[in-house]
Amino acid sequence: MKTKWIASLILASAIAAPAFAQVGVYIGTAPPPLRYEVRPAIPGPGYAWVDGYWNWSGHRYVWVPGVWRRPPFEGGYWTHPHYDHYDHGWEYNEGHWDHNDHHDHHDWDHDHDHR
Repeated sequence: MKTKWIASLILASAIAAPAFAQVGVYIGTAPPPLRYEVRPAIPGPGYAWVDGYWNWSGHRYVWVPGVWRRPPFEGGYWTHPHYDHYDHGWEYNEGHWDHNDHHDHHDWDHDHDHR
């Protein structure tokens, strides 16, 4: 009975582990400089501007233009995607909606000596 319980625990851990794993992708070249974008007129109340950014497509950077979006919850702040620089390359961090404004909307590159 104890063996079945241990086997079940190991199986459950093996199945659940990928759900918590994060994959870090490091890119050898720095992203190009940000592009200046003229914001079109705001489409209505409650919209927030989501800045454009350079996305890594697997073999090169591709510009994703900015867009007006409605936050998914009241008072949402957009934290833009950015790249952190480490000894072994550039790491991409996805943009996301947050409950707090971290005042890093235009702090594109974060340089780290090591990780």
